[in-house]
Amino acid sequence: MKANTWAGRNKVEVRDVPDPKILNDRDAIVRITSTAICGSDLHLVDGYVPTMQDGDILGHEFMGEVIEVGRGVDPGRLRVGDRVVVPFPISCGACGACSAELYSCCENSNPNAGIAEKMFGHPVAGIFGYSHLTGGFAGGQAQYARVPFADVGPLKIESDLTDEQVLFLSDILPTGYMGAEMCDIQSSDVVAVWGAGPVGQFAMDSARVLGAAKVIAIDKEPYRLRMAERAGHTPVNFEEVDVRSRLLELTGGRGPDKCIDAVGLEATHGSAHIAAYDRVKQAVRSETERPHALRQAILSCRSGGVVSVIGVYGGLLDKFPAGAWMNRSLTLRTGQCHVQRYMKPLLERIERGEIDPTRIITHTLALDEAERGFELFKNKQDDCEKVVLKP
Repeated sequence: MKANTWAGRNKVEVRDVPDPKILNDRDAIVRITSTAICGSDLHLVDGYVPTMQDGDILGHEFMGEVIEVGRGVDPGRLRVGDRVVVPFPISCGACGACSAELYSCCENSNPNAGIAEKMFGHPVAGIFGYSHLTGGFAGGQAQYARVPFADVGPLKIESDLTDEQVLFLSDILPTGYMGAEMCDIQSSDVVAVWGAGPVGQFAMDSARVLGAAKVIAIDKEPYRLRMAERAGHTPVNFEEVDVRSRLLELTGGRGPDKCIDAVGLEATHGSAHIAAYDRVKQAVRSETERPHALRQAILSCRSGGVVSVIGVYGGLLDKFPAGAWMNRSLTLRTGQCHVQRYMKPLLERIERGEIDPTRIITHTLALDEAERGFELFKNKQDDCEKVVLKP
């Protein structure tokens, strides 16, 4: 089969690789009809997530048709011919974490738990196409994929919704929604979102759906800010204004009630010397993150507010404003998304027309064009917001 693979830092390559096979009784094989390039894929390509190996199949946002199931898969849950969206965390459904609906912390799905434990203190769930730190599982930017614990994860799509309407239930829509949900939004709240990429856009939409009075989009790319503004959100360009000062102006001097970091470890800053400081430290590996968005969110949030972090962080960062966090009674909430918890409720919101996931799609390419897709997305060429790949 054809698959998009990691070929070294800053390089991906579509190759012929062996077709996946059933390895465990609870596996399924899915023929992929749509997959996507995620912002967190760029962290792998840029070399900031360790344990990638040449030939690893990328991708953790995918859906398709079940063509084979293991004999241990409950036929009442999944059958050959079912159309499914596959969540990015691989979860057993039975451990303490899964029982608490903390699916991205599954205690049984990561065969390389020892590596993750050394990195994070405790193991994390397996993730499709996201390094050997999270299990080394083949990803979904391919024609076929093996799905472990297939009777727990995949969501059956039994309506006539298009792939484009439901594909992002695999990751970025639940991630954005969880970011907003962790804010405990009240009807009077002003919510500021750092990052107007795909996850940020969905965090903004989710904040609106959950009742926020105003949602502010913070980014530097004009096309992303225009997209947010068309959806009814207030744009702030951090290359044109000081973010904290502008947020104070928009909130009567108090600061946003709730702040969402939808950027993560490769943030940029409007001030050249501040941006250079963290870029150099990251380049020489004296820190693994560039936490500009997280710092700004903490310093900008009103006292007693909530900072929700859904942008990916992988290691260690410098100059975390712990004093502001502690002394101003801020609540910090975070986590890889527990996707399985949100898939069905969000599907219902899509069916009711409350959220339109298709609004962020700017490019649809064949799988063979994955390398071009990564170039467009990484370099923000041709106003690229989201790339969908068709195997």
